[in-house]
Amino acid sequence: MELETIIGLELHVQLNTKSKMFCSCSNDSDNVKPNTNICPVCMGHPGTLPVTNEQAVDHALLAALALHCEINEHSKFDRKNYFYPDLPKGYQISQLDQPIGENGRLIITVGEERRRIGITRLHIEEDAAKLVHPKGENYSLVDFNRAGTPLVEIVSEPDLKTPEEAKIFLTELKLLMQYLNISDADMEKGHLRCDANISMRPKSDKQYYTKTEIKNMNSFRGVERALAYEIDRQSKLWQAGNPPKEQTTRRWLDDKGVTVEERIKEEANDYRYFPEPDLAPLHFTEDYIDEIGENLPELPDEKRKRLHMQLGITYSQAVVLCSTKRIADFFEDTVTELKAWVKSQQGKSELEEKIQKKLVQMSVSWITTELFKLLKESQQDPEDLKINPENMAELVKMVYSDEINSSAAQQVLKVMFEKGSDPSQVVDENNLKQISDLSEIEMNVDKIVKENKEAVASYKAGKDKALQFLVGQVMKETKGKVNPKVATELLTKKMK
Repeated sequence: MELETIIGLELHVQLNTKSKMFCSCSNDSDNVKPNTNICPVCMGHPGTLPVTNEQAVDHALLAALALHCEINEHSKFDRKNYFYPDLPKGYQISQLDQPIGENGRLIITVGEERRRIGITRLHIEEDAAKLVHPKGENYSLVDFNRAGTPLVEIVSEPDLKTPEEAKIFLTELKLLMQYLNISDADMEKGHLRCDANISMRPKSDKQYYTKTEIKNMNSFRGVERALAYEIDRQSKLWQAGNPPKEQTTRRWLDDKGVTVEERIKEEANDYRYFPEPDLAPLHFTEDYIDEIGENLPELPDEKRKRLHMQLGITYSQAVVLCSTKRIADFFEDTVTELKAWVKSQQGKSELEEKIQKKLVQMSVSWITTELFKLLKESQQDPEDLKINPENMAELVKMVYSDEINSSAAQQVLKVMFEKGSDPSQVVDENNLKQISDLSEIEMNVDKIVKENKEAVASYKAGKDKALQFLVGQVMKETKGKVNPKVATELLTKKMK
């Protein structure tokens, strides 16, 4: 039996507001001692009243608009009732039947195919506290700092077909939240959390069968692995004629690479939802929605297309450069600096256009190879970059103008990366400027030819590796301050 996989995701995105969802406590609890960033409201003390965080509502509206959702002009909060140690009130303030937005979409690229993934709904809710399980102990601790943190829950349609597609969807959604500047969406810090619903069906069948929810996935790779495991597990049940019959919640154990059943999945009526009596309903006028929409920045998909079309870089290069907003802006600002330099040197001409294209490609190469390598080696985020675009543009210009060779440029970039230094200053301080005097280069070439007669004879006998050796000797003699191309041409000429 050939089976088809059906996957839908439920995502919780922590909003980067100044305060929590319904109280004035700080919304930054990442590096705070347990149970210190709390107040009677977020602890659910009797007699306290919540107040809606306007900034959180605006962030949620912005996210809904970016996901092309239909905005509900009338929206309200509801109480979702259940008992759990990390829920201080005994209920969670969420939204049931009147969410902020519905019927949206997110476009993802899978290989060469662009896929439209539907967004069922986007709503606001408050986060629960955090359970801490000390290793080797038979008890758990509760840290209430996170209680009341504002979240948007984003529920996708069951349009995803493979674990790879789910990972791509997650990556694109994270990027979107960062471009909107409403969340860090860092999965390792819990700012982005994902539950996955997965079911199988015969390929010719169009009805939906019993789904399984997977929880406790703490990384994009974890989501992909958990879904792959569940596909294998459910496929075996189908092939044995015993497909899942009850909706269950299963927990992903990353260290063991398996899912384990936790409980039978609750239905909506199990939560005894009812309208939150302490909070006024939300009403959005068209003018207010338009005002929020004016804050929409250029989104990742739009930016990738524009960079590809305007700058002539490949779409795959645009994808890499737009992988974070910081790098995308850094690249564009670098190119702007280089274009201004070319214009001041050349004026408007066909030559100017060719030089600009060359400099754009050099910028792509230096940023996506050398700069990315330094970020990876130092385990730094792009947001921590000390280099400014003006200095990056100057470095690219120096390489293009043969003021320094690529080997020296790598040394300069490393110093710039560590200290934020000006490239010209680094070149001067370390005497890295290329030798441009042809007579001086020729003198060094003559010396190498004279001292390496065996290598010269090998080259004349047709062994090209000998030429590479001789070029290396010239570079060594000049401490890397000669353009290898010039050295090669002079050596070839001398040995004819």
